[in-house]
Amino acid sequence: MNLVNLAIPKVALKLGPFQIHWYAIIIVTGTILAVWLAYREASKKKIDPESVIDFILIAFPLALVGARAYYVIFQWSYYSQHPSEIIALWDGGGAIYGALLAGFFTLLIFCYYKLIKARDFLDIVAPGIFLAQAFGRWGNFVNQEAYGKIVSNLNYLPSFIKNQMFIEGHYRQPTFLFESLGTFSGFLMIIIFRHRLKFLKSGDIFAFYLVWYGLVRAVVEGMRTDSLMLGAFRVSQWLSLVLVLVGIFTIILNHTKVKLKF
Repeated sequence: MNLVNLAIPKVALKLGPFQIHWYAIIIVTGTILAVWLAYREASKKKIDPESVIDFILIAFPLALVGARAYYVIFQWSYYSQHPSEIIALWDGGGAIYGALLAGFFTLLIFCYYKLIKARDFLDIVAPGIFLAQAFGRWGNFVNQEAYGKIVSNLNYLPSFIKNQMFIEGHYRQPTFLFESLGTFSGFLMIIIFRHRLKFLKSGDIFAFYLVWYGLVRAVVEGMRTDSLMLGAFRVSQWLSLVLVLVGIFTIILNHTKVKLKF
């Protein structure tokens, strides 16, 4: 967990005894953008935009807990010996799949009690999730985590990325960047699809999110050296496969006579 050769400090601002980390600033910025996008789109799905604010106030802290809990569970051999670090999310060590799972189940419960069709709500939040993920990976960049194998050079990258990817005496594949670009491209595609494709049905946008992110993450995860493992298997690659299959299955059902009940 100890990082060296930090070209960019993890702490952005010190206010007396308090420290504000770049990781937190980046995550919050991505979340604000996601909320803004969903808020603007809500009325088009006949959803009260204020419901987006109500949802994020509940979901954001639960997503942080889910991200950290997921990471700690699969790194329990370390955290069982360092229990004081379990809550230290600001030092890095959060799993996006934990956040997504916590957010998804929170959304289902929220929509049930608010009498909102969950598929419509998922459709309006999907673009923002992509954008928040694209931003969030830059938090990993600052913390020097989510990187790949040793490479001889990174001359094709700007100096500030190249310097930050010099870790423990070696340049590392910037897998954070690959995933950031992959999720941002997914965001752009959703924005285009949502306004250009006339045959889309409720739930299609979120299903596309599942397929695209699953594919991006499966590829990038195979390049990383810090994957969460379950035995000999990379947990995130298996979950990515599940996302892809669920997304494809949802789209197929959505365009048949079978009516989805969520």
